Amino acid sequence: MAMKSPDESAARAFFEKHFTPYRLFNPDGSDEGLITGYFEPIIRGSLKPSSRYRYPVYGVPKDLITVDLGELYPEFKHIHPRGRVEGRKLVPYYSRAQIDGKFAPLKGNEILWTDDAMDLFFLQIQGSGKVALDDGSTVRIGYADQNGYPYQSIGRILVERGELSLEDASMDGIKAWARSHPGKVSELLDGNPSYVFFKFLPDTFPDPPGSLGVPLNPGISIAVDQRAIPLGAPVYLSSTWPGSEKPLDRLMLAQDTGGAIKGTVRADIYWGSGQDAGELAGKTRQRGRLWVLLPK
Repeated sequence: MAMKSPDESAARAFFEKHFTPYRLFNPDGSDEGLITGYFEPIIRGSLKPSSRYRYPVYGVPKDLITVDLGELYPEFKHIHPRGRVEGRKLVPYYSRAQIDGKFAPLKGNEILWTDDAMDLFFLQIQGSGKVALDDGSTVRIGYADQNGYPYQSIGRILVERGELSLEDASMDGIKAWARSHPGKVSELLDGNPSYVFFKFLPDTFPDPPGSLGVPLNPGISIAVDQRAIPLGAPVYLSSTWPGSEKPLDRLMLAQDTGGAIKGTVRADIYWGSGQDAGELAGKTRQRGRLWVLLPK
């Protein structure tokens, strides 16, 4: 016999009985933080390089080494430096500028190629995506590892240079700037030394898996800083809808992480796959408050 899904009152009673909410505060004592959004982009690509598809998507390089500091220093359990061996020394891994440079140190690690450098860059920021191939099929790729450098916002770089206003430094605004300044794109992207490596994922679910390995739920799943919020925890969000003053008060699930998601009162809402989700994610930049629900 199939089980009935609980109604809203039954679900509320369950959480009130078994969980205790804890309001989250920033180190300075404030209780508001930045709420952003992300999505699963769909870009064009090919399994073979060509004059059109000339931007490589790399898998995890064989010489990438991850150091687990937590085995020796428990206080650093969430810090995992990356590097490579050079002689008898462990040195920092290649930066974005080096990876995309003329020496191409990762040549041979390509899993596919795309036709747009900016689309590939934003796919790295989102962490997963679908690639539409010329034969009409699609493949899904997802985060496999990262080169060890901290994420730097190229939107912030453009704002600091005075080339974009803060209001225009969205994904669409940055892409529009790139179309108007094609000769400056490589130099701008190099301003973010972080580089994401991908792997092929099963395309059996409508949405990609998050850091917990289970499919994300549009409008429900959030990426968090797991130093403050444990993955899998229910999190109550009090904010507003993107581009609106309409309240957005909803119980979310911490199911993902991200290189740019740092801080206690910080959340990134997953809005789904495709263009509509991308537009919603691009508008999501508002303040909000968070409560984490922990088992009694």
